[in-house]
Amino acid sequence: MPDFTYEALARTGAKSTGTLTANSEREAALILDGRGLFPLKINLAKNQAASAGGFFAGVSGRQVATMYAQLADLLHSGVPLLRSLELLERQSTNKLLQSVLRDVRARVADGTGLAQSMAAHPKVFNELAVSMVRAGQEGGFLEDVLKRIAAFVEHQEDLKSKVVGAMAYPVFLALAGAGVVAVLMVFFVPKFEPIFEKLKEKDQMPDITSLLLDVSHFIQGYWWLVLLAVGGAALAFRWWSRTPDGRMLLDRIKIRLPLFGPVFMGLALSRFCRILGTMLHNGIPLLKSLTIAKDSTGNKLLSASIEKAAENVTAGQKLADPLRKSGHFPNDLVEMITIAEEANTLEKVLVDVADGLDKRTARNLELMVKLLEPLMLLCMAAVVGTIAVALLMPVFKLSNTLD
Repeated sequence: MPDFTYEALARTGAKSTGTLTANSEREAALILDGRGLFPLKINLAKNQAASAGGFFAGVSGRQVATMYAQLADLLHSGVPLLRSLELLERQSTNKLLQSVLRDVRARVADGTGLAQSMAAHPKVFNELAVSMVRAGQEGGFLEDVLKRIAAFVEHQEDLKSKVVGAMAYPVFLALAGAGVVAVLMVFFVPKFEPIFEKLKEKDQMPDITSLLLDVSHFIQGYWWLVLLAVGGAALAFRWWSRTPDGRMLLDRIKIRLPLFGPVFMGLALSRFCRILGTMLHNGIPLLKSLTIAKDSTGNKLLSASIEKAAENVTAGQKLADPLRKSGHFPNDLVEMITIAEEANTLEKVLVDVADGLDKRTARNLELMVKLLEPLMLLCMAAVVGTIAVALLMPVFKLSNTLD
């Protein structure tokens, strides 16, 4: 049984804190009541959450997808929800997921809905999954929704693996190039400085060589400041990218980048079309489906456009019209949605469109990697070549002086 920390008031008014073991928060509150204490706060013990899998513990997307699929199979076989959650908790090999399922089961046992119980763990169950589960509970097709969430998460993990695999070599080239330049600037360039003393005395040192030596001196003397500046810039960028304005601007830039833009756009639109088609297939009304699907894009700019489109749909317009006016959706996608709305086959067409977008995105990703690799090599060659030229120019000057 899990441990809970609590703050409570005694009948005398004195505040009391401590830890107790119970199956759920409700049972913990009953235990405190039996002790004559009025509970103020009851939380799962932090040390227990930390011990759920160690410092680097986490739950992978594939593990969550497997959990969704197994839960759907258990419910479809007639196993009650609480019993199903208990079975999943027992057989889970991930300690963190096991702890999360234990808490979800305890909340459900207290009368909280499954979706609301899952929402208490946003690092494991994202907002999209919670919204779909809530819609499945309300519509009476929870098993089907869980299966579709499992398939969606598996699909996203496959795409993620493809992206990571494709980007592995360009990232390696970038890191290798940075390492080569750092070694040259710290260990190789300073060895040439004594050779150039005569040119320094005569004030005949080429500007590019002087700049190279100054940069080398700075890196040697203030390498810690360089690392601090890079780390600080990374943290500042991370903070800015999480602000509403920063996230909106960043998402706008992402879909307009050369090479990368079509990939980001394809992934976002594929997720949106697949989720919207799934919701409509399960009988959820268009407006509610749009509310759930808009966050699946992972792009605030597109989500805002979809939200505005939902407002226009409320006023009686077709979905395709406001999407076209936003200017952020490809014309071919809008045309297919227009035809599907007229033929009343929107849910089927959207899933087919998602499959087509996935294939197109895979081709764009392959093309991007093919172009990125020689581009990285050219950048490395340009930097190393600049260093070589800066070092050779004084040598040529010295040889001319000797002649």
